[in-house]
Amino acid sequence: MEARFLLGFLLLLSLLSLSFSIYEDQVGLADWHKRYIGKVKHAVFHAQKTGRRRVVVSTEENAIASLDLRTGDLFWRHVLGKDDVVDQLSLSLGKYVITLSSRGSVLRAWNLPDGQMVWETVLQNSNPTDSFLHVLGNVKSGRDSLILACNGGSIQAVSSIDGLVVWKKDLSVDGLKLKHVFQPPESDTIYAIGFIDTSQIAVYHLNAKTGELLKHATQSSPVDLSSEISVISGDSLVVLDSTRSSLLLIKFTAGSITHHHKLLSDIVEDFSGTAELIPTKSNDIFVVKAPSSIAFVKVRGDDEIELIGKADPAGIVSDSLTLSEEEQAFAVAHHSSNAINFHVKINGREILTESIKIEEHRGHVNRVFLNNYLRTDKSHGFRALIVMEDESLLLVQQGEVVWSREDGLASISDAVPAELPVEKEGVSVVEVEHTLLEWLKGHMLKLKGTLMLATPDDMAAIQAMHLKSSGRNKMTRDHNGFRKLIIVLTRSGKVYALHTGDGRIVWAYLLTPLLQSKRCPSPSVLTLHNWRVPHHNALQENPSVLLVGRCGAGLESQGFLSIVDSYSGKELENLILDHSIAEVVPLPLADSSEQKLHLLIDNDLNAHLYPRGLDSLKVFTSEMANMYYYKVDNAKGVVKGYTFKKGCSTWSSDAYCFSTRELWSLVFPSDSERIVATARRKMTEVVHTQAKIMTNQDVMYKYISKNILFVATVSPKATGGIGSAGPDEASLVAYLIDTVTGRILHRVTHQGAQGPVQAVVSENWVVYHYFNLRAHRYEMTVIEIYDHSRADNKDVMKLVLGKHNLTAPITSYSRPEVTTKSQSYFFTHSVKTIAVTTTARGITSKQILIGTIGDQVLALDKRFLDPRRTANPSQEEKEEGIIPLTDTLPIIPQSYVTHTLQVGDLRGIISFPANLESTTHVFSYGVDLFYTRIAPSRTYDSLTDEFSYVLLILTVVVLVAAILVMWAMSKKQDLQEKWR
Repeated sequence: MEARFLLGFLLLLSLLSLSFSIYEDQVGLADWHKRYIGKVKHAVFHAQKTGRRRVVVSTEENAIASLDLRTGDLFWRHVLGKDDVVDQLSLSLGKYVITLSSRGSVLRAWNLPDGQMVWETVLQNSNPTDSFLHVLGNVKSGRDSLILACNGGSIQAVSSIDGLVVWKKDLSVDGLKLKHVFQPPESDTIYAIGFIDTSQIAVYHLNAKTGELLKHATQSSPVDLSSEISVISGDSLVVLDSTRSSLLLIKFTAGSITHHHKLLSDIVEDFSGTAELIPTKSNDIFVVKAPSSIAFVKVRGDDEIELIGKADPAGIVSDSLTLSEEEQAFAVAHHSSNAINFHVKINGREILTESIKIEEHRGHVNRVFLNNYLRTDKSHGFRALIVMEDESLLLVQQGEVVWSREDGLASISDAVPAELPVEKEGVSVVEVEHTLLEWLKGHMLKLKGTLMLATPDDMAAIQAMHLKSSGRNKMTRDHNGFRKLIIVLTRSGKVYALHTGDGRIVWAYLLTPLLQSKRCPSPSVLTLHNWRVPHHNALQENPSVLLVGRCGAGLESQGFLSIVDSYSGKELENLILDHSIAEVVPLPLADSSEQKLHLLIDNDLNAHLYPRGLDSLKVFTSEMANMYYYKVDNAKGVVKGYTFKKGCSTWSSDAYCFSTRELWSLVFPSDSERIVATARRKMTEVVHTQAKIMTNQDVMYKYISKNILFVATVSPKATGGIGSAGPDEASLVAYLIDTVTGRILHRVTHQGAQGPVQAVVSENWVVYHYFNLRAHRYEMTVIEIYDHSRADNKDVMKLVLGKHNLTAPITSYSRPEVTTKSQSYFFTHSVKTIAVTTTARGITSKQILIGTIGDQVLALDKRFLDPRRTANPSQEEKEEGIIPLTDTLPIIPQSYVTHTLQVGDLRGIISFPANLESTTHVFSYGVDLFYTRIAPSRTYDSLTDEFSYVLLILTVVVLVAAILVMWAMSKKQDLQEKWR
């Protein structure tokens, strides 16, 4: 009986040891998720006296969100599709958010408190590509409140209750563009004003309840009109002429049209050049931005125009804010040094001036949205939502920044990993528990969590304890390589360093303001690359990254380089080049200071070597004969390969400039094939072994070459969206091309298939995703390529003498004898992007990282995409791990790397190795960011962070005690047997 009890106790201890793999208290330990909204373009405040004060915004990332005015936190957010751009945002009846999107064709109402969509209406527009849109709430028609959506020359009245179209009026006049719609108070008539071409002004009277046209009038304009207008009252607006040097004041009184022409030089004394009319909705006040100043102009009477105030021309003006029937407030903000100069003007009179300190890396002010509130003394106070150049969002009030949001991270365009500093002597890597009481308390909490007796507060305490003891947020590198920096580049030209521990911003650096000069007036950053990765000879040097960009929008614009320290974010060097940049080619070479060599290809196909130094020049010229470059021209359907030779093809005598010589070209006939996708291997990918042991003990050798290029082409009719061509008209062709010789290694045709195509290349295989029109399903195909020539000769003596073909160097110039194996599978999801896991030594099995249409990341084991799968695998194949063949790839819910979370508008996935071979880092980005660590073959080379060493020691002690007790009991039992 005692022995059974002891065995039961030992079994319980072993189960306790296994049960520490519970994941509930590990949430957030190895992953993090950050939600953003993007650059704000529309904002509407809803600051009621009671309840939650909020601001509703729409962004350039097609996100609609409600933010807490007190903290900046998200109440709710929706990310619309890429083609569903929000054109207008408004509030209706104080409880609905109204959005007009897709070029005036989709009108939606969202519930203000929780963001649930109330209704959606698709508006029929004859010419949605030429739309000028307005959404006007509270246009009464009986008990309902109408929303007017104007598009080109048509008006549609939509019920705010159920979204039904009450009436539609198409004012079919050639060239008509509606500019303004209004309804006078206590009137059933709607006035619509528009321009016919640029020479005529038209006004239409419509019945608000039925849309019936009551009256219309047209009148010729004395000047050619531009598209810039400013509404100054219900029946008045101001228009700039086509030369932007004069104004036309237009009034609509009693159905007639009157206009008055004014030169801007008569209004603004020092006016010169051209002006810009800032769109506002104010009471008899409009704003003109001239090169010398910003002018606030008031209209008095029918034709009297008076200048009532000026502001700094560098300022950004908000829309008008109505305080009373006679008072209109404007905010003017501009950046100066490390502060925002914030001014509030009422009817042109300045009443508030503040200087608000901000970080230097935010750049200039981009947009301003003004809001007011009542102080305790019944006077007006003002707050402003400010959008900065780096796309961050600030709320300023009473001279301070109340909160800020780094929403520039919603527009990441490139990302690279970087190491953290080495831990210095005297700094402890592991935080230990200081007192015995804390030690006991921590293990009691762990025990309660294991036995599922912990309360929610206990679970929070356990998670906080894990975060504290894990050391994952330290600013030093760890032995396993789990702590790293992720350097990301955003659309605005800002670089962030994110810590993999918790996703916090370690440093931020905005590049564009430092480059804005006469030599580089409008910089745009293109790509981000590792510049220096210290290893052996340069450990005293900090790692750094290279930013490459252009000083203009065109390909012929001159380029620039910026080198930024990865540890501090400080710019080490800034260089404006005298040539353009068409492409950046990172080389697998480094100089003596371990700076990576890069070739910058200009528009004349000259290659410029950076960094410039005798050491880097010597390294490159010694390897130049083995360096090749290829260029893919999707528009022309051409792939060309080049080699390099000394001397530029232009007049330049620069020693670091090399010309290119065309080696080969592949031309795809435009009448049958169009290039839609390309992919190639990572230059930094490590392959552990070239040999692959088959089930019959035979050996196949992977064709491992970093020069393999995957190219996918489709028939011309299949270049549109899915369904643009029939199965008999569509075809997809996949190529594997050697970029050194231009030789086509493999070609396969998929009849009845079309794009979009997503592909990834790794080791000796490629996986690509497309749509099968015949099966009406998505498919994924895998192609593996093997070097058959290296396995032919099995003479052991030749291997000993060094004459075996396995010891011969691999060269692309010898015609390879390759064989391929391929297989296609159905896949249930549309795919946005594909990546593959990478590990330090390439031993761990691969997983395909699939960004699904649902904005999640799925990790699919490469074994499912093995071309050797058969319906009835043999016993040897089963032992090797080959999975029985099925026509569809399985979607296992537990394989979602992002769990139940979504990465809004997912655009990219990168994977980079940890020092631990079993583990890889995965970072996915879109409007949101998500990071995690995964182990494709499980953590076979380490114990988990949650392993209980205390419980292990207790188990060992109990086992030793049990052995002693059992030995004593056995001895006693033997003695009793002998006495019998």
